Amino acid sequence: MNLVDQVRQAGVVGAGGGGFPTHVKLAAKADTVIVNGAECEPLLHKDAILMEQEAKAMVRGIQLAMEAVGAKTGIVGIKAKNHHAVESVQAACAGGPVRVHLLGDYYPAGDEYDLVFETTGRLIPPGGIPLQVGAVVCNVETFINVAAAAEGRAVTHKTLTVAGAVRNPMTLTVPLGTSLSECLAAAGGATVPDPVLSVGGMMMGETVEDLNRPVTKTTGGFIVLPRTHRIIERKLKPAKVQNAIGKSACDQCRYCTEYCPRYLLGYAVEPHQVMRSLAFTASGKDQWNQWAQMCCACGLCTLFACPEELYPKEACDQSKAEMKQAGIKWTGPTEVRPHPMRDGRRVPIKSLMRKLHILQYDHPAPWQKLELKPARLVLPLKQSAGAPAAASVQAGERVKAGQKLADIPASTLAAALHAPCDATVAEVTGRHVILACN
Repeated sequence: MNLVDQVRQAGVVGAGGGGFPTHVKLAAKADTVIVNGAECEPLLHKDAILMEQEAKAMVRGIQLAMEAVGAKTGIVGIKAKNHHAVESVQAACAGGPVRVHLLGDYYPAGDEYDLVFETTGRLIPPGGIPLQVGAVVCNVETFINVAAAAEGRAVTHKTLTVAGAVRNPMTLTVPLGTSLSECLAAAGGATVPDPVLSVGGMMMGETVEDLNRPVTKTTGGFIVLPRTHRIIERKLKPAKVQNAIGKSACDQCRYCTEYCPRYLLGYAVEPHQVMRSLAFTASGKDQWNQWAQMCCACGLCTLFACPEELYPKEACDQSKAEMKQAGIKWTGPTEVRPHPMRDGRRVPIKSLMRKLHILQYDHPAPWQKLELKPARLVLPLKQSAGAPAAASVQAGERVKAGQKLADIPASTLAAALHAPCDATVAEVTGRHVILACN
């Protein structure tokens, strides 16, 4: 069995949040493999800790991926501030074809377009993917899982950071399907009443009120904040309210555009123009929406740039959804030329944290070798880009740790799912498999 098949059988997906099935990437051809170790979401430290603890496994995964795609060059993009992680990775790379590329402490250094340009000098075509410039990009944990897949081990656990208003911020590894509340309890519980979670980070993550939600293959961590926190209050406003505020208050100052990392790279992204679509719904809406097409949804426009605290990122999200539904393709400029002020307009993480009102939660989240053994695991069948996996077990069936629970339906983009522990299948639906663990 070749690496692509091993990774496919192991259910490896992009662990950084995107969840793209990794076997598809490894079936392509490229000259460069890049590790996205930028980890620019404030307060989350999972990737830095994994690079510090599992550098050899990560580099092994990179080398295997390079062999699979025919690449001669491997690059680890990592922030220079993570000194211990940098030392571990440099030691693991010594004498091999993989090199370390040090990144600045700015947001969003982890955007694929930005990372590919920083590490290779290549600009991905508008609306394109890294493969179009000869690169394959995956997250730190993804490459660790690639190395495990080559040894016959499936993805059954997830490493994540628990941070924010908790007694003991930490990074830990838990079985897939563990509830967020159990992870929170492991960190000593919340220090605020009525907590709300930013799952995946405050900038690009999801605001979650249901603490029973399960950990999936793409859960990189969560930040606990009080419901009264300014950013949580903003995020919980309904879309209609966000639109109404933007329609009445946007004065077209352009700050959202001038700080946009994709705009500064030279792409035709102009959130201030997208904001016009909130007012001009009868004419010109498609034209304004076009300026959202290359938006990476980093949230910098909404949560840092806008002086009136409006919602340009959310307007871009809405515009992209409308264009996708209408089948509208990009027809704007295709030439990409970085802005001369790009370097000077990067947003330092500390400045971003100050604007987000989270400096008080800026604490280390050290690795904790806890062994959580939940009595019940809820495993969604859809934990990747594409379609849900198809369950291959039935209620009442006994399963072993690592056993396949769901497979990839024929001719679809999906990822297999495996049991994290010995268990009894308690329930199977079209949405999930629930395990009762021993």
